[in-house]
Amino acid sequence: MPAANAPRASRRPRATRTAPPLGSLTQAAHRETVTCGPCGSERVTQLSMSLTDGTPVRFVSCHVCEERTWTSDTGPITVDAVLDRTRKQ
Repeated sequence: MPAANAPRASRRPRATRTAPPLGSLTQAAHRETVTCGPCGSERVTQLSMSLTDGTPVRFVSCHVCEERTWTSDTGPITVDAVLDRTRKQ
């Protein structure tokens, strides 16, 4: 029996996942160039995430005109559709 303070051996190796590069909200040199569709401003916040149902989406919020958009691999998603996909079953 292993000692009480001994580290446990891993049962199986974890798959290595390559994370997308992180952007920066404060350092322009580390930001992706994304513009707001309606006003063209580059002053946007962009977040990539997965909704509760597993749908990968990109959320973009403009600091100038306050436009907010949700986009999946298939195109734009309405706020109502995002809310439906994030409800727990």
